[in-house]
Amino acid sequence: MDDLTTALATILQSARTDGGLTVAALAESSGVSRAMISKIERGEAQPTAALLGRLSAALGLTLSELVARAEGASTRIARTADQPVWTDPETGYVRRAVSPPASTDLELVEVELPPGAEVTYPAEAFLFLDQQIWVLEGRLRFVEGSETHDLDAGDCLQLGTPSDCTYLNPTMTPCRYVVALRKLSASRRRSS
Repeated sequence: MDDLTTALATILQSARTDGGLTVAALAESSGVSRAMISKIERGEAQPTAALLGRLSAALGLTLSELVARAEGASTRIARTADQPVWTDPETGYVRRAVSPPASTDLELVEVELPPGAEVTYPAEAFLFLDQQIWVLEGRLRFVEGSETHDLDAGDCLQLGTPSDCTYLNPTMTPCRYVVALRKLSASRRRSS
C-alpha cells in the first residue's frame, strides 16, 4: 500500500463516521459489501475506481474531494508535482486531481485510460454533479445509460440525466481526458 491509499482508507472511515453512518449503512447506500468497506478502512484492500466512486457518492463527496482530503492540503495553487495521482489497481486507470485542494465548487481531473480499459460508475455517483468530459488525446467511448458517445481528441461532452456510466478506451493507445465537475447545491440536485 502506498501513502495515498493508506490516507484514503483513513479519510473514508472518517467521512463515514462524521456522517453518522455505520459500515452496514454505508454498504446499503453504496452497494459495496460490509466486508470490503472494512478491508478498505483497515488498509487491507486497495479500492478500485468503481468502488471509490460508489463509496464517495454514498458519502456525498466526489472522488477528488476524497483524494484532496487524503493529501491534507488547502492551498489555492496545485503544482504539477503536488497534484495527487491515484492508479486504479484493477484497470491501470490513472487519475490526477488537477484542481487546487481549496477549490470547493469546481474540480478538474485528468485521466489516462489504458488501451482496452473500462471503468463503470453507478448513476448515484452523478446525482450531485454537473459534469463535462473533454478528450485531450485518443478516443473515448462513453456509455451513458442506453446512449453511447464516441469522443475523439478535442470533443467535449456535457453529461445528461444521471445514469450508470462507463468510460471505455476501445483503442490500442492510451486515452487522456479531463473531467470538469461542479457540485450542485442541494436544491439543484438531480434525481435518477
